Amino acid sequence: MVRIAGIDLPRTKRIDYALTSIFGIGQNSAQIIVEKAKIDPTIRVNELTDDDVSKIREIIETEFSVEGDLKRTTNLTIKRLSEINCYRGRRHRQQLPVRGQRTRTNARSRRGSKKTVAGKKK
Repeated sequence: MVRIAGIDLPRTKRIDYALTSIFGIGQNSAQIIVEKAKIDPTIRVNELTDDDVSKIREIIETEFSVEGDLKRTTNLTIKRLSEINCYRGRRHRQQLPVRGQRTRTNARSRRGSKKTVAGKKK
């Protein structure tokens, strides 16, 4: 079992895809990590040696913000925006879309399920 940054990596996946299960590491970052560690990207996680795992762990700790630290900084940024009462902060507080999306239709994941009004007879 390979454990990096507090996450157990899936054993049967290739290392470049398995690293993406860590919060804050996408495919591009995973490829960069594998290149810097000089590991074959097609190797499976269960085939890694302890030396390879330590190289990967060291690269992630020194060069990337992942898991708890990244979540903490994200939450602090949102909290700061809402405290200074800027537009983005207000949208976060009201649980509405922040990045300019329309809300007349759509935005159901932020606004909740659609509330329909009973039909009126004329």
